Amino acid sequence: MKGTSCVHLYHGNGKGKTTAAIGLAVRCAGRGGKVVIAQFLKDGTSGECRALASRPDVTLLAANPVGKFSFQMDEAEKQRTAEAVRRTFDAAVRFAVQEDARLLVLDEVCAAIACGFLDEQAVTALLDSRPDTLEVVLTGRDPSDALCARADYITEMVAHRHPFEQGLAAREGIEL
Repeated sequence: MKGTSCVHLYHGNGKGKTTAAIGLAVRCAGRGGKVVIAQFLKDGTSGECRALASRPDVTLLAANPVGKFSFQMDEAEKQRTAEAVRRTFDAAVRFAVQEDARLLVLDEVCAAIACGFLDEQAVTALLDSRPDTLEVVLTGRDPSDALCARADYITEMVAHRHPFEQGLAAREGIEL
């Protein structure tokens, strides 16, 4: 814990990691706090992003230049994605510090690290040197020991059942 700010880690194979992070962002903005949200490996067009885009106290950045899952990308696409992820991370941190944000959400940062698109040391350095008033949320599957060690909150989303398993595709307004 740093000052009065904390690091939240929402992880696991269940639905709800981004939803929880966005809920906290809405709560923070609703109380007058500035919020920066960086979505890695997502395009920023989901329903929650559309709802937040009109809020002047929320800055939303997204990095998915090729529009594919990492396992579908060829090497050139992986390189483009890595460059976009690094730029997005740097911009999010810069905005959060310059704008004296209360909350920084790094959505799917665990996946960005696991895929080799973002250096974990850059994330841990941010967590170790962030302003005392900056709350940070990390989301994604399989967080590293280094991220877990820096988290004040760790919440695991566990999938017990999901309609996708029965062939139901993601639905607009619910999963998208």
